[in-house]
Formats: sequence, structure tokens, C-alpha cells
Amino acid sequence: MLELRGVDVAYPNGRSALAGVDLAIGRGERVVLLGTNGCGKSTLLRVLDALIPPTAGEFRFDGRRIDSRTLQDRAWQQEFRRRVVLMFQHPEAMLFNPTVREEIAFGLRHLPGSERDERIRIWADRLRLAPFLDVPPFELSGGEKQRLCLACLLAVEPEVLLLDEPTANLDPRTAGWLLQWLRDRSITSVIATHQMAQVPQLGDRVVILSEQHRVVYDSRSAGGPPDRDLLVAQGLAAVP
Repeated sequence: MLELRGVDVAYPNGRSALAGVDLAIGRGERVVLLGTNGCGKSTLLRVLDALIPPTAGEFRFDGRRIDSRTLQDRAWQQEFRRRVVLMFQHPEAMLFNPTVREEIAFGLRHLPGSERDERIRIWADRLRLAPFLDVPPFELSGGEKQRLCLACLLAVEPEVLLLDEPTANLDPRTAGWLLQWLRDRSITSVIATHQMAQVPQLGDRVVILSEQHRVVYDSRSAGGPPDRDLLVAQGLAAVP
């Protein structure tokens, strides 16, 4: 469903963010993306969300190569944004509407009014946002903003969920709800996290990016979870 072939991403100053990344993700796979700060996890999620074009290599979605021509196709963009959603690590980057209600409604503009209102109600209830529907998002706490971002994304009922540190600002109750929600669904997901204890709950496949911005481990090809020596070598576990 999602495929990267030899993908490089470089910043204008020449600094590398991804280097020769090959990654294929099938429909319904639940991938956990691990790596130290600065290894390229957030950049990889943005490539998968068609927000950053590869400097070299190619990105394919459902077998179609995504290039500059594709990205200029407004109908394709609208369809893609309904099927693939990304939650940024910092929720403030996603919030721009006057009220919580309008934030959740923004991605539902294509729906009839009654269906849109019902989805707003359902997801506001599930994420404990009902008391804040007429409140400006900037008045919410960090955890409430994170819950609002989740509501905005999940209300769209996407096929692919890309999450960057999704539990970082959540209280234990909401984090537990999200982990259970993910376990109960076959939605295709790629989740970047530093929370090693949550890895088994977040996904079934582990991919590790190195500080050289390359995929150095994929449990699908390795046939099992990473061992402690690898985690230590990649800065993901303390030296015993």
C-alpha cells in the first residue's frame, strides 16, 4: 500500500534526513518506527503523507508513483487526504480553526451536515472533548490539544494512520484508550515512538532508523523482535 524505493531526503543546506530508505508497508500492517532523535522518523512520516517529496528515489501509494504532477492534482489530493492522515508530534502545528467543533469538522467538509454533526459528537465524546466544543483550541491544555488532534484525524475514518509520538502528552486514561483502539482495528498504521514499553501494543512490525538515516532493522525480514544488543547499539536502550 505504501512503498519507498531508495528514498533520500536532503535539506537545502545539504544535511541528510533520509538516505536510501527502502520500505514496503502492506494493507493492515501495524508498523512501529524507532530511532534516536534526529534519525529521520518525522521526515519519513511526512514523506508517507506526501508532504515532503523525496530528493531521490520514489514514493508509491497503492501502486501509483507520487510525483510533482500527482501532487498538483487537486482531486487526487482530496482523496489522498481522506485516506491517509498524519498527526504531528507537536499538536499546535495542526490547530488553526476558531473552535474545537470547527477543528473536528474541518476534515468532514465533504459530508452532509447531519452526518458531519454526528461524527463530531461521537469523536468529541470518545476523546472527552464534548465540554470544549465551543472553546478556542489555544485555550486547551497540551493533553487536550493532543486529544483534539486525534479526534480530527479519526473522525475522517482514514485507511492509513501516521502518528508521531502519539502518547507523548496524553494522560494514562487516554493513552490506554488509544492503545486499545489501535489493537482492536486492522487499520494500516505507522507510529513513531520513544516509548519502548508500548511497542508491543502499538504494532506488530518494528522498523529502526539509524543515526545515518537508514533502515537498519526490519522485524518482518529479521523474523523476530530486535535483541537488546541492537537496541543498545542504536541508542534505544541503556548500556547494561
